[in-house]
Amino acid sequence: MSVDTLGRWARAEWGAWYLAVRRALLTRRWRAAPMAVGAVCLTGLTQFAQNQSWGYRPVQNLGAVRAEDPAWQALLRTPLSLFVPAVDLPVWGALTQILVVFGIAEMCLGWWRTLLIAYVATLAGTLYARVGIALGPDHPFGLPASDARVVDTGPSAAVVGLAVFLAWRYRAYATAGAVIAALVVEVVLDPNLAGKEHLAAVAAVLVLCAVAAVRQRRSRARSGAASGAPPIQS
Repeated sequence: MSVDTLGRWARAEWGAWYLAVRRALLTRRWRAAPMAVGAVCLTGLTQFAQNQSWGYRPVQNLGAVRAEDPAWQALLRTPLSLFVPAVDLPVWGALTQILVVFGIAEMCLGWWRTLLIAYVATLAGTLYARVGIALGPDHPFGLPASDARVVDTGPSAAVVGLAVFLAWRYRAYATAGAVIAALVVEVVLDPNLAGKEHLAAVAAVLVLCAVAAVRQRRSRARSGAASGAPPIQS
């Protein structure tokens, strides 16, 4: 593939995405993604707190989700769990993911759509864990009973969900396919709780994409009817 061909492909894949982010940065500068910056600060605060003797238990009580927990308790903890980094992973990875992916999403979609998609993706992963454990380890989509005790926190499900939605929204279909393919390979090579939750998050976001596509078609149809334009013949 020549450099010119690669450049055209890159512009077609990421051009609209880049222009949306550039426009937001030029017009609003440091105010372009306040929610993403706030999310980074909240994540940093919970990371600091859970590593202190006085803070570990409150953070766990407010944001640590396990499949063995009562459903009502897990649902109450799920929103904050998104901003509680995994204790055994470097916090800089979570902070970078939130700043970059949440920031781009906020500039392209707005803060409330970003939070909605992030929450749907995280909730899908949380609910899948219960279904997977109920199915058992012998089922292709099942999980071992020991995973019920695993603390399930962090922004990764929200990050992959937002990445897929953004790629669909700006027609970067190759990027969306690459993200999904990477997640599938991850699960095939290491079929653990986190990997399968990421696939559940993507599945939920694809449903959102389908709903948004239907709404867009209906909106265009209503606009065409209101303008009195003749129907397009196939």
